[in-house]
Amino acid sequence: MSHVFPRWSNAIPLQIILYFFLLGAIVTAGVTYYFTPKYLRVGYAPVQPVPYDHSLHVGQLGLDCRYCHSNVDRSGFANLPTAQTCMNCHKLINPESPLLAVVRASYENGEPVPWVQVHKIPDYVYFNHAAHVSRGVGCVECHGKVNEMPVVYQAKSLSMKFCLTCHRNPVQFLRAPADVFKPDSQTLVAQGRAAEAARFVHDWKIRPPESCSGCHR
Repeated sequence: MSHVFPRWSNAIPLQIILYFFLLGAIVTAGVTYYFTPKYLRVGYAPVQPVPYDHSLHVGQLGLDCRYCHSNVDRSGFANLPTAQTCMNCHKLINPESPLLAVVRASYENGEPVPWVQVHKIPDYVYFNHAAHVSRGVGCVECHGKVNEMPVVYQAKSLSMKFCLTCHRNPVQFLRAPADVFKPDSQTLVAQGRAAEAARFVHDWKIRPPESCSGCHR
């Protein structure tokens, strides 16, 4: 008696199961990667290897952002501080504190402090810190009042909508260049200097891209 279906069709059910399993794995991986709190969920606050208190160092002591995140105004990436940066002060201030054990070990063996990056945008997004801070975009616009945070957390969504809101109307978000790194400063518009902000946009030729290719290169 001849078979109704050819022998190779016996493998179809297994292939269908494998296909849906693979599809499910891809969808799960995509959702896990693109919707992690690293760049979407406001409030993301990972545990750091060293309990660094920004409200103390920045809010009370007045450290400039660029002391730890050096070259942020000249490079595309806001680097994380090295142990050398920390020990510049802590060789003299609380040098034996148990809270600084990781920093001291890093300073001695040369291994970097395993800081956990809080603010992270997707790999498919191009972002340059220098291009923003050199054009009057203050740190607080994207990072919130870090000077009031004992533990740094993600204060803004960093979504595409968040970025485009500023790109479409940059006048509302600009500070005087001297105020960019001052967490308690106000935008020019908030200071009643809207005309100056408009001139700043014109004179500095600030034309944030709104097309896809501007940020997805």
